[in-house]
Amino acid sequence: MAYYRQLGPVPQQRHTLFKDSDGNVLYEELMGEEGFSLDSSLLYHKHIPSALVGARSWELPDQSLTPNDPLLPRHLKLHELFTEEQASVTDAVTGRRLVLGNADVRLSYAYVGKTSPLYKNGIGDECVYVERGSALVETQFGALEAAEGDYVMIPRATIHRWVLRGGETARLYFIEANSHIAPPKRYLSKYGQLLEHAPYSERDLRGPTEVLLREETDVELYIKHRGRGTSGIQGSIHVLPTHPFDVVGWDGCLYPYVFNIRNYMPITGKVHQPPPSHQVFEGHNFVICNFVPRKVDYHELAVPVPYYHSNVDSDEIMFYVDGDYEARKGSGIGKGSISIHPGGHPHGPQPGAVEASIGTEYFDETAVMVDTFRPLDLGEAALATDDGTYASSWTGGRWTTEAAR
Repeated sequence: MAYYRQLGPVPQQRHTLFKDSDGNVLYEELMGEEGFSLDSSLLYHKHIPSALVGARSWELPDQSLTPNDPLLPRHLKLHELFTEEQASVTDAVTGRRLVLGNADVRLSYAYVGKTSPLYKNGIGDECVYVERGSALVETQFGALEAAEGDYVMIPRATIHRWVLRGGETARLYFIEANSHIAPPKRYLSKYGQLLEHAPYSERDLRGPTEVLLREETDVELYIKHRGRGTSGIQGSIHVLPTHPFDVVGWDGCLYPYVFNIRNYMPITGKVHQPPPSHQVFEGHNFVICNFVPRKVDYHELAVPVPYYHSNVDSDEIMFYVDGDYEARKGSGIGKGSISIHPGGHPHGPQPGAVEASIGTEYFDETAVMVDTFRPLDLGEAALATDDGTYASSWTGGRWTTEAAR
């Protein structure tokens, strides 16, 4: 999405000698996507951005994945992953716990109360949904305030940290791509502008407003990158001679930004609209949708809750954030829950939900959904919080075969 911004001074012509007010040379860095072929920005550093004075391995949190075998719909309770005491010593980089993952995307969760180390994801973009609380996200492009309902979009290789101030805590849901994450192509003109039928516009996107300059030395930077392990992911810690927040100015179309879910304008219809009408972002082989408070179907015989549908091509992962999700009443699902509806199994409303929804005119619900086009395996956080009963919720708890038990 080519939406140009400039912050701080930049030279009149790119790739030309540029000095600060004291006559010191500034070092130009191009941060771009897909080998100079997609969006990019130019950053002007006080120090050489490639400089290193040390490096060591970083042992990542458990990245192991277990197949969903036998194939089952599941209910995970993410709020059980962290106590209040644990949150006070947990940060958004080293403390996130892996919920689900495949070769395209990983979903993690953390409840944090501690400022994170400097970090960059060298594998893909990160979309972080702030379920509760607030934090300051400091980046080499500048700072972003993040609060409840915000999607924080962080391009691959952006150096950043999550700052928790004065007793702040935050519940964070991480969508980590092996690709770039952007608005759906159908929302964009051929030149990258959000079109009139898109459910949000450039006005809704909040970028950094001022650059950050730090003068520290021997600074540690945590890096997640591609590797040869069983997960294909490794971690390293680089020690930099100077602080990477030394960018005096930058411009371009690639940078971190924030979009709040409350600014999403839901698309509704005379009868029930399918999940793609709720899409907000997409990555390679997955989409992100959000369900927000909205008026619902106005046909005189409309059934407001979803019809039963088979996930032939995708796993559907719904993270329930707020409100009262009509289709899941009676299933035990509530705030902080995730439902896993895997490809190959039809799913839909719980028993009685169709009848109870007749005549409903408004849904008060907030949820973030990720649909993947390759199956998702279970991370350690999913195994730790699976309620073990969700698959039987359509039959009143009936579960008869010894193999299933």
